[in-house]
Amino acid sequence: MSAVPAMIGLGPDRPRLIAFYLPQFHPIPENDEWWGAGFTEWSHVAQARPLFRGHHQPHLPGELGFYDLRLPETRAAQAELARDHGISAFCYWHYWFAGRRILERPFDEVLRSGEPRFPFCLGWANQDWYGNPYRLLIEQTYPGLQDHTAHFSTLLKAFSDDRYLTVDGKPLLYFYKPSLLPDSKRVTDHWRELAHRAGLRGLHLVGEALPSWTPTDDGFDAVVTIALPRRLDDLAWQRPWRTLRSLHRRLRNRPTIYSYSKILRTLLAESRSGALSYQCVIPNWDNTPRWGVDGMVLRDSTPERFRSHVRQALERAVAAPPAARLVFIKSWNEWAEGNYLEPDREFGRAHLRVLAEELERLWPAATVSRPEFGRNGAVNAAAPAHKAVEQRPWL
Repeated sequence: MSAVPAMIGLGPDRPRLIAFYLPQFHPIPENDEWWGAGFTEWSHVAQARPLFRGHHQPHLPGELGFYDLRLPETRAAQAELARDHGISAFCYWHYWFAGRRILERPFDEVLRSGEPRFPFCLGWANQDWYGNPYRLLIEQTYPGLQDHTAHFSTLLKAFSDDRYLTVDGKPLLYFYKPSLLPDSKRVTDHWRELAHRAGLRGLHLVGEALPSWTPTDDGFDAVVTIALPRRLDDLAWQRPWRTLRSLHRRLRNRPTIYSYSKILRTLLAESRSGALSYQCVIPNWDNTPRWGVDGMVLRDSTPERFRSHVRQALERAVAAPPAARLVFIKSWNEWAEGNYLEPDREFGRAHLRVLAEELERLWPAATVSRPEFGRNGAVNAAAPAHKAVEQRPWL
């Protein structure tokens, strides 16, 4: 594969790529209590072992190492790596349990320091927290509009930051489980009203759900369907024999195993409601470091097979209205789920190079400027000439 420039063209039809970002790579008192002193996501990763013949574990980090997200140098290196391979923004997972926040330190420091100068948005991981084996750690509750008002107030500073990603000038907020939000239309209307009172143009609310969900019925603007095999019981592609095969593997003390190459056609699901739908690509998956034999493995998920997935997603995204050309990536650094783009010891930067090469294939740019962004993360395609960045070879 020929080399491509280190900065990717930002033409008007070029989709924005948004990578989910996990902040659980630093110790917190709660994890010390539940798992032992010094626990971070790396604890699961380093202790992982193969569970069947041909099972590759552990997956270990490459050039970024076993980092600590309390360090600004780590956060800067991540942003530079993402930017140089065509990723437009991080979607930081955000946790709010009826007024209680958790794992907030990395993002709070990004917000407070103004660094790195890299666009972002937030995703509310609104679900219960469980430990293995299925031990409830924190329950997700919804006390009412007063709690939602308090929640909005904690997010307003982020929404007002000039790095925050917007759609039509409206800050994008992602909901992991929109179906769990009681009286969601009332809540989303309330949040939009609070946004207008705060001087924002509104909110762009995105929910992760099955293709049959109509987001506008519940007050959302768009849907992202992430059709991982673990959810196929609820989808039309599921067959009874697959459920039986999964049960058989569990009885044999093995995780559920699928071939990444064989289920690629199901990973890009379109909304069947006719609503605005964003694509999501998945480079790899193996959450046995967290769940052991209760986990699920996408076997043979190589960078070249990921290329086919990315190509289809980008081509579909181009058909959307320009302001809504978003592609989500699951994920930037979910290491204990075996779901990451960051360089590892097996493939190095190969997954990142796939993204850059596919973007360059569709939107070539011999020499481009480092993208500037104005208020609320709006990309300025006409960056001044003195911002040009010298070409760097791919590593």
